[in-house]
Amino acid sequence: MISAPASGQGKTTVTAALAHWHRAQGRRVRVFKTGPDFLDPMVLERASSGPVQQLDLWMGGAAHCAELLYRAATEADLILVEGVMGLHDGTPSSADLALHFGLPVLAVIDASAMAQTFGAVAHGLATYRPGLRLAGVLANRVGSVGHAQMLQESLPAGMAWYGALPRGADYALPSRHLGLVQAAEVDDIAARIAAASDALGQNGDLPMPPAVDFEAPDVSSATDPPTLLEGVTIAIARDAAFSFLYRANLDTLRALGAELCFFSPLADEPVPAAAHALYLPGGYPELHLAALAGNTRSRDSIRAHHAAGRPVVAECGGMLALLESLTDASGHSASMLGLLPGQGVMADRLVNLGMHSLALPEGEVRGHTFHHARIETSAPIALHTRAQRHHGQPEAVFRHGRLFASFMHMYFPSGPGAVASLFRP
Repeated sequence: MISAPASGQGKTTVTAALAHWHRAQGRRVRVFKTGPDFLDPMVLERASSGPVQQLDLWMGGAAHCAELLYRAATEADLILVEGVMGLHDGTPSSADLALHFGLPVLAVIDASAMAQTFGAVAHGLATYRPGLRLAGVLANRVGSVGHAQMLQESLPAGMAWYGALPRGADYALPSRHLGLVQAAEVDDIAARIAAASDALGQNGDLPMPPAVDFEAPDVSSATDPPTLLEGVTIAIARDAAFSFLYRANLDTLRALGAELCFFSPLADEPVPAAAHALYLPGGYPELHLAALAGNTRSRDSIRAHHAAGRPVVAECGGMLALLESLTDASGHSASMLGLLPGQGVMADRLVNLGMHSLALPEGEVRGHTFHHARIETSAPIALHTRAQRHHGQPEAVFRHGRLFASFMHMYFPSGPGAVASLFRP
């Protein structure tokens, strides 16, 4: 596991660099991301040339995580798990995941404004939770060879040094209000990852972490989800405006028997005629107001799909696109689909963040919310999500005919039966 004392320390850059470096040595590498995240996996998939899925003990459950890790271990020489936030932040935390599965931890510490305190921070990360295995430490944003030597000398005796990554604009990953910029939007993303890998390689051969044994899933108690969506074709919006898609969600829909087809509202593509249901995932519709407002063919087909009484499932950015209008952070407004009354407005700060569950008649679904938008709507609220934290802010859920919309991003493996009920005609 690659973790850090806090967010913004460079975990994604280091994880991507490690994946690229080990692949260059001929190793098969699989990468996972701890917790709910759509943007980091986009970068990590570029670095590893493989799928990147989520590991979350609450959202997906321990058994689900164990199955994903075991399957990866059967086909990879090295598994990298990028942590979330700081090592001990959150419930469950990255440390909880590492302890549960016996994952050794590589601590990435931004050393740009410290010297010997580097060793104290590393010592604290290693000893705060009994039983945690700290495989070593990697210093990020180091100023010079002398600075790196000072940092290495500050480490407690016996703590492994994985090297240093210098400050470098060549491999810095740009960000925006929800985190990193989408990998597809960074024209030289491959060059940035390669540059970070080369910089890590200047430390010499990087050590392999201690081996971990993963237990095979108990196939006697495992059951595949019933094919509740057999014969159902689901159209999924997928482009730069609607890109927040968990691979596990797509896998779950397929396991339920659904056929998936994709279209791009940004390219003014219509909903495929064969679609029985429509999925509008989250993303950045606020960055594409003019295109979405002007793409009449796509808009009319989505409206016709809804008017025909077919299911529509919209999450976060997908829900914003359903409103009558959307205003970006600069005050520019544009007309949207108009399937929900009201307006969406991008705020200059985070509006809601946290893990959530949703109790549907067919069962519970878990997921998360993370958005900078507010909506004003007269649409009746059908129900609310339940925040995992006792002081968390619930999210409204809107249901109008077969339309289902909320700011919550659902993690489909947490409740396949309930998810199937939303998409079943």
